Amino acid sequence: MSSRTRLEDLASIAGVSIATVSRALNNSPAVNDETKRRVWKIAREQNYHFRPSMPALLSGATATIAVVIPTPQARQTQVSDPFFQELIGGIAEAARASSCDILISHLAPKSQDDLASLMTANRADGVIFLGQSQLHDRFNRLAETENRFIVWGADLPGQKYCSVGSDNLRGGTRATSHLLNLGRRRIAFLGDTAAPEVQQRYEGYVEAHRRIGISVDPALVVPAQFEISYAESAVDGLISRGLKFDGIFAAGDLIALGAIRSLLKTGRKVPEEVAVIGYDNIQLSAYTHPSLTTISQDMGKAGRLMVSKLLSATESSPMRSERLPTELIVRESCGLA
Repeated sequence: MSSRTRLEDLASIAGVSIATVSRALNNSPAVNDETKRRVWKIAREQNYHFRPSMPALLSGATATIAVVIPTPQARQTQVSDPFFQELIGGIAEAARASSCDILISHLAPKSQDDLASLMTANRADGVIFLGQSQLHDRFNRLAETENRFIVWGADLPGQKYCSVGSDNLRGGTRATSHLLNLGRRRIAFLGDTAAPEVQQRYEGYVEAHRRIGISVDPALVVPAQFEISYAESAVDGLISRGLKFDGIFAAGDLIALGAIRSLLKTGRKVPEEVAVIGYDNIQLSAYTHPSLTTISQDMGKAGRLMVSKLLSATESSPMRSERLPTELIVRESCGLA
């Protein structure tokens, strides 16, 4: 604990007794949750070191970082999603290099109260949220009182909190331009644009068409969640409606793999008849048949950035959002020639 801050000081600021402060810091059931959260918040603001309900660490870690996955938009499998697994792996490696522990939280905040309770009651020194889901406005409100969190996600207008993510607009433009450069002119977009990152990838898809003077056919823009079966059904629908298309830009690799599954089962050749490109470059994408052309995000760098930003953040030096570059990885699903 800080040598300058005593229990008496916390009690005076909180307007409660020293005994109540002591019980609150030890998460005693004798103190109501509202008082606990108030005391914990004051303790953090006064640099009084404590970890609610947490035994002394045996690892000698310099800090603990919590990883929270909000109920995702467009992604159904959450922690089991290969993308999340690889992103968590990047965070874990970065945390280990900084002698930090990480906690994978079971909580999935959905409201402002959920976020506030999570930040005041969690036993970590900082929190990484994997995805914005529908919480953008709530994260903005949280940033007015908290600076111990960072979000993996898009950079949105009016954003007050720090986020790290790939340059989705440029990535989407690059993916679509690759298909257009191959001579494909009827390119379907698969993805749920309710998710901020997917919306930006879609904007890149539109921009690539605009650059060469081709209009996007709205019938080829199909909602698809980040799951193989959903994507397979989406492409089945395109085929059953008799729509002509010679390329697919999928907003994620799992969507792309579902699209390829649908195409192959209906006898369409990939990439000869339909070229397919994904986004994320999950490890599985290199080992499918055909192997998947995709847009790569550097998960290792993402993990290092988020951990380092959290550890170095102070009131006088707030964290700044950052976009990671993307890379086009050309494999068999678009043709290697």
